[in-house]
Amino acid sequence: MTERFETDPESAGKRLDVFLAEIYTAHSRSYFQKLIREGRVKLNGECTKPAAILGDEDLVEADFPEPEPLRILPEEMPLDILYEDGSVILVNKGKNMVVHPAAGHMSGTLVNGLLWHCTDLSGINGVLRPGIVHRIDRDTTGIVIACKNDAAHLSIAAQLREHSITRAYYALVLGNLREDEGTVDAPIGRDPKDRKKMAVNEKGKSAVTHYRVLERFSSCTFIECRLETGRTHQIRVHMSHIGHPLAGDTVYGGGKFPFRTDGQCLHAYLLGFRHPEDGRYMEFRAPLPAYFENILARLGKNPR
Repeated sequence: MTERFETDPESAGKRLDVFLAEIYTAHSRSYFQKLIREGRVKLNGECTKPAAILGDEDLVEADFPEPEPLRILPEEMPLDILYEDGSVILVNKGKNMVVHPAAGHMSGTLVNGLLWHCTDLSGINGVLRPGIVHRIDRDTTGIVIACKNDAAHLSIAAQLREHSITRAYYALVLGNLREDEGTVDAPIGRDPKDRKKMAVNEKGKSAVTHYRVLERFSSCTFIECRLETGRTHQIRVHMSHIGHPLAGDTVYGGGKFPFRTDGQCLHAYLLGFRHPEDGRYMEFRAPLPAYFENILARLGKNPR
């Protein structure tokens, strides 16, 4: 399968491998470096190098190898489906569910359930991540969108890249935020001291999170976060960076919390996008999970 892209002023100056990895977020730069070295990627009709710098209105052609035979088994499981049509499916993911198979989690994932439920899923992201355009952490609940064909996948991926998708989260953070609303604008990359974690890093990618206080409690704050960018662990890293880690987040400093959370208190409650077929704007909401409502009730707030 060959895909063609024409670069724009925003892409000018980027490395070719970086450009492709930003379009196909489930693939790494090393994956595209391999494709480029194999001659499967052309820049203005010519084979080139991964470090080639793009200009404005360049033509990039990527010849993707045929997908491997699917080895991930469909599994029957209950899915909380918020919306479904011939192009996309939106699922309200529960706690402790991994989005796609990976080492140590080859079954019981959202992808396993989608393969049972759907006849077709897009193949752009390969055999382990069919249909998956974005993901949320295992312990984060809320909306995940998956695509049923490659055209829909490319459309949603482009909207993510352009930051035109609306994404909002509910979060419970430790401490009392000083301001009622604010923005954290700090680049995120690998933590140089622990490669398994992310951190605010000057060499990282641009990351912007807007937050708004919804309710204040004696030792924590219930907030809404809206993303401009979608970096790994973005909300968790940004809130920890400003001294207010998410309740229950043992990785980023929020482990000292009196109630059981099974990970961070974070819920992707809102997702809005332009439909891949006709461009109409659609917006969906997922209610807070029971564990989150129970914590808010015990803190003194009526469940939402």
